[in-house]
Amino acid sequence: MNIQDLKVRFGIIGSSAQLDHSIDIARQVAPTDLSVLITGESGTGKEIFPQIIHFLSGRKHGPYIAVNCGAIPEGTIDSELFGHEKGSFTGAHESRKGYFEVVNGGTIFLDEVAELPSLTQVRLLRVLETGEFMRVGSSKVQKTNVRVVAATNVNIPDAIEKGKFREDLYYRLNTVPIHIPPLRERKEDVFLLFRKFAVDFADKYRMPMLHLRAEAQQLLTDYRWPGNVRQLKNVTEQLSILEKNKEISPETVLKYLPAESGSKMPMLLRDEANKNESFSERDLLYKVLFDMKKDLTELKKVVANLMSGSTVNMPEDNNNIFPATAYTESNDLMPAQQPSVIQTQPGVTIQPAGYKIDAHEEVVDETLSLSEKEKEMIKKAIEKHKGKRKLAAKELGISERTLYRKINEYNIK
Repeated sequence: MNIQDLKVRFGIIGSSAQLDHSIDIARQVAPTDLSVLITGESGTGKEIFPQIIHFLSGRKHGPYIAVNCGAIPEGTIDSELFGHEKGSFTGAHESRKGYFEVVNGGTIFLDEVAELPSLTQVRLLRVLETGEFMRVGSSKVQKTNVRVVAATNVNIPDAIEKGKFREDLYYRLNTVPIHIPPLRERKEDVFLLFRKFAVDFADKYRMPMLHLRAEAQQLLTDYRWPGNVRQLKNVTEQLSILEKNKEISPETVLKYLPAESGSKMPMLLRDEANKNESFSERDLLYKVLFDMKKDLTELKKVVANLMSGSTVNMPEDNNNIFPATAYTESNDLMPAQQPSVIQTQPGVTIQPAGYKIDAHEEVVDETLSLSEKEKEMIKKAIEKHKGKRKLAAKELGISERTLYRKINEYNIK
């Protein structure tokens, strides 16, 4: 069976070369009994590939079972996989066969295999190497003939380095690796998938089908889709149900796309003593913004106090917002202890306590609002590039999707 026939049979949408390559590997390895490890991000559709392998194998008439290893409690997973004897633990009122015993002669798909406890990993390794296992509470060795296909969205080499996954088990499972590409690497498939989902939901809910404007289509294509195909399907369903106007604009699409968190931020530097601590780029950005807000608030208080003639206690640390040396209006250096005019930036001067403002002197009141500054920068960028938002977004160092959102937020015409 060729790749296109497999796509039709298993409902796979897409023309990406990477996707076709993954399907081709599954097609070639299926007739063998080799173990297969499928890797890829959550939501990419990894669960389809074990079905393809089982369907094209000599075990197609045998049983097939998919087990989500992350959904089974640690205390019962050995019993679920390998079975148990009556009385082997509290609540074991009768003997029970495990999945490896039930699926004898067939294929077992172990999803989220990296979530297996250490002791269960040892049992699984023995099954892969010898085909032997023992029920929980039994000393009798049993044989099974099972094809194992595993999948994970975890970086297993990293898990091995941290001692969370056995290296020998990894090499037994990873006899043939298959990587499923994320949706952001299959940009040509985004609109195809959207259209398929839109048709399905229009038929399911008996309503008109969605139609994307060209700008909205480009917006969907450029989005990173951290949730991959699953997220795209959810967004399409929400649009189908909640939007009465089926002609979808980019502004409408933006309402259903969560903000991207740090996808284009520079790499964070971590202190050597805190290598094991994990924190998000979004947290760091929030901290920087809060610190800026705090500094601006303090600056406003200082200016207000100076204008009213009150005494101001200047901070005595290296992060002082004022220069260590004061300046006069003629920019001549003066000792810091003498009354002077402090210049924080061109055009803005601050007089210390006791300094009187002459009638001919002008005090500049400049806005310190971050939102106003941001709005002004966006307007300048759009004017500079004559309304071309893509070039404006590039100039500002943000994504086009973020620029759309900011334009709506600030009501920029």
